[in-house]
Amino acid sequence: MAVIELSDFAPRLRHNWRVRYVRVLQLFWSTAIAAEAEYRANFLLAAVNSLGNLAGSLFGLFLFYRADYTFAGWRWEEALVVLGIFTVFQGFSATFLSPNLNRIVQQVQQGTLDFVLLKPISSQFWLSARTVSPWGLPDLLFGMLLIFYAGAQLGIQSLDYLLAAVPLACGFAILYSLWFMLGATSIWFVKIYNVTEVLNGLLEAGRYPMVAYPVAYRFFFTFVIPVAFLTTIPAEALLGRGEIGWLFAAGALAAGLLVASGLFWRFALRYYTSASS
Repeated sequence: MAVIELSDFAPRLRHNWRVRYVRVLQLFWSTAIAAEAEYRANFLLAAVNSLGNLAGSLFGLFLFYRADYTFAGWRWEEALVVLGIFTVFQGFSATFLSPNLNRIVQQVQQGTLDFVLLKPISSQFWLSARTVSPWGLPDLLFGMLLIFYAGAQLGIQSLDYLLAAVPLACGFAILYSLWFMLGATSIWFVKIYNVTEVLNGLLEAGRYPMVAYPVAYRFFFTFVIPVAFLTTIPAEALLGRGEIGWLFAAGALAAGLLVASGLFWRFALRYYTSASS
């Protein structure tokens, strides 16, 4: 009689687990987009708003460079790369983070978090990916167009874009982890909107290269609030002058914060008082 080892089922179980989460994600996003598509005029308004914000950012950057002033080691086109990456992160936040993680407060207040915890999938996954907002897509599009425009002026090659995708992905993970851990604090502090606004205000520093700030601010935006890992370090990698040490640091920070966000969420749930209890 053939002996069937439990390990023989492990690859199949892992595959089924991935397929289930992918299908759930497709269901989530298709439903959310279908609901938002009922208000198509909002997309036009969002595009106009994004274009206006980008124009304001470009004007602010132009004020620095109009009199032959440059940030140390950063030409105009190179500074545009940083601004483009910053705009992409704005779009990422508006599309994926804000519509999901800001609702954690509502889930706690109304007691509907109970239903999330009873579902046969990760509660962190459900809270992080339940919906998506297409109104952040204009920022994503305009940011990428600005990056490609500046890249064409600088002669950036396709391989450079591929290399820059690694620290950029790390930046997405870092930003998500910070947002989620702030959202998780709603278990104790229901009104955290002011905290998220403070975080957004600090992240605004990423629209300029870090050399634009005094040394003390650079330290703060690198080692306390890791803004530099979101924009400046990916931009340097794209420009072909990124240091390998910073790239490894970005990967380690992203991995560490992702793990920390999961651990912090499980810790927070110990203090969650169910609406039915």
